Amino acid sequence: MLPRQSRMKRPEDFRLTLRTGRRTGGSVVAGHLLLPGASHGAVHFSDPAKVGFVVSRAVGSAVVRNRVKRRLRELMRRRLASLPRGCLLVLRAHPAAAGARQADLAADLDLVIERLLRRQVGALRKE
Repeated sequence: MLPRQSRMKRPEDFRLTLRTGRRTGGSVVAGHLLLPGASHGAVHFSDPAKVGFVVSRAVGSAVVRNRVKRRLRELMRRRLASLPRGCLLVLRAHPAAAGARQADLAADLDLVIERLLRRQVGALRKE
């Protein structure tokens, strides 16, 4: 289970991250990452990193969607320390996530997080 302070709950946070954050996709998960910065005042460096999940009906029934969310939450709990403070991360599960093995899900998640962090750091250097 993710710590309470690391759960993204507000619709505004989801909307802001999905619209203005950097995006990258893997075979079973896509990610949107928003780092704290001057262009958006809603995110602060003093806040802990927050993670939200989007699992649509295309993934499967409610039972399957909840299972996918639980699996992603568990994987993210172990990876929270690798995220910068104050960032917002939204993970969107593809339909393939329903049948993916845990090891494949973890590998894809690591790939997505690595790409997002690399892209964000590169974008910050250009500013």
